[in-house]
Amino acid sequence: MSNKKVPMLNRHIRALSERLVRGEPLTHNMLSWAKQHVEWSLAEGDYTARDGVLMLVIDINGNAAMTVGEYEPLADTSAKVLRARSAEARSEADETGVAPELLAAVNNGELAFVAPADECLCGTATLIEQLAQTKGIPVTRVDIPAQLKGALFLVSDEHGVVPAAETDAAEADAATVAFFAEGYEKLRARRS
Repeated sequence: MSNKKVPMLNRHIRALSERLVRGEPLTHNMLSWAKQHVEWSLAEGDYTARDGVLMLVIDINGNAAMTVGEYEPLADTSAKVLRARSAEARSEADETGVAPELLAAVNNGELAFVAPADECLCGTATLIEQLAQTKGIPVTRVDIPAQLKGALFLVSDEHGVVPAAETDAAEADAATVAFFAEGYEKLRARRS
């Protein structure tokens, strides 16, 4: 959430539309409610924070609630921690169909996500994929995190683009990850 708005709201709603609850997709009514509720609540609600994290929770019965909280950046951005977060998100994706975070890397000018080929990507990952396409960067998917080489980073709907703290990647690959991070931050910081 930035300036009481959700950057990339439509991307997030598209990813939400691919999520499953008890093996079933969300209804059109739920998706419409979610988008309207987010827009109206942030515009008219009594949330004091202008920036932070918005969480939409849908329980196994299909009941939904929204909450807003303070943003807390990751304290540890080591490759080990980013891999662990990605593994946890992968477990969530096995249940819901969409991972809210995933591991990615740029190696020899190519972007790779750890995600099945047929899986819908989270909202932030769709932005990174599109940024890569605008630069002519090939995008692939791999099944196993160990297959990633180069400049490792986490793609997260909560944290954006988080490069691994330690890297032995080529300078050009690290610069590409920085380009993705800058693109995400520009969009997030827009005050329109």
